[in-house]
Amino acid sequence: MRWSKSITMVEAHAEGEVGRVITGGMIDVPGATMAQKLAYMNSEGDELRRFIVQEPRGSAQMSTIMLPPATRDDADIGFIVLQGDKAHAMSGSNCICAVTVLLETGMIEMQPETKVILDTASGPVIARANCNNGKCERVTLEMTPCYVDLMDEVVHVDGLGEVRFSIVYGGIFYALIDPAQINLNINPESARQLADAGSRIQRAINHQYEIQHPEIDSITGLSYIMFISELDDGQLKGATILPPGRIDRSPCGTGTSARMALMRKKGLIKPGDSFTARSIIDSEFQVTLLRDVEVCGKPGVVPQISGRGWIHGMHQIGLDPSDPHPHGFMVADCWGDAFDLVNA
Repeated sequence: MRWSKSITMVEAHAEGEVGRVITGGMIDVPGATMAQKLAYMNSEGDELRRFIVQEPRGSAQMSTIMLPPATRDDADIGFIVLQGDKAHAMSGSNCICAVTVLLETGMIEMQPETKVILDTASGPVIARANCNNGKCERVTLEMTPCYVDLMDEVVHVDGLGEVRFSIVYGGIFYALIDPAQINLNINPESARQLADAGSRIQRAINHQYEIQHPEIDSITGLSYIMFISELDDGQLKGATILPPGRIDRSPCGTGTSARMALMRKKGLIKPGDSFTARSIIDSEFQVTLLRDVEVCGKPGVVPQISGRGWIHGMHQIGLDPSDPHPHGFMVADCWGDAFDLVNA
């Protein structure tokens, strides 16, 4: 074996959503702030991302988490999420995976209640882990401030017609959509239809709208579509569509945070209100609206997300210098219509 580079990962999932956590082989990337590191990974560093996440060393149905050194004095460690389309600033489920791995592997000393501050491009995320007998039993995240960017917009989508949506920032940008308007429900049987429709809607919105965080240059564009509905018991059901056209198995921390901001904007909730958010596989996050804040001159909220993570494997990848696919590849049998989205 003659690898020119190798990367070691611990594999975990948070309520069903896989997050591979890099623990060796890659320590840091250029940038004085986490936002600058994110920008690097989406420019000069994109070959490294593709090496890690694309076939044959990765797959479309997972995320990989980078933990570079923190760039803030008040944070313990940095955090960037690598996915099939690009590097992203923030993810609640991946934060839960990261904290679980950090504590259960001894990278950070475990206490009965351990506080870990993650330095993300969206801002610091405060994680509190409840631990017992060497197990990280639950991670509770104080998320970054969230706000509504645009509400009740309409976009024409080929094959679907007029679709109403709101663009909301939950650490990254989401379009929140009621699937009933395109005659779909959030259930496992509708997963392929939801994924196909969500990918087409994302393409249409990104084509027609310029979406940019007003203060963080590296957070731009619509990251995901999240279909949202309420259960009969008044709790929350959601399905986030991620490139290449797959559904988040977890209830989605950043998407649910965005949803809290939209519900607050509509006067449907108030600080202190709590909910159970359920995914398409009925896994659960506990969600609380902590407080109101101002974000870039707009009313916003700080949500709290709580969920569980489990380590389920170890993984190491490497590069043989003769490998003809050093940057990986994509094939449309997995990517479908979203193939064009990331190759535009």
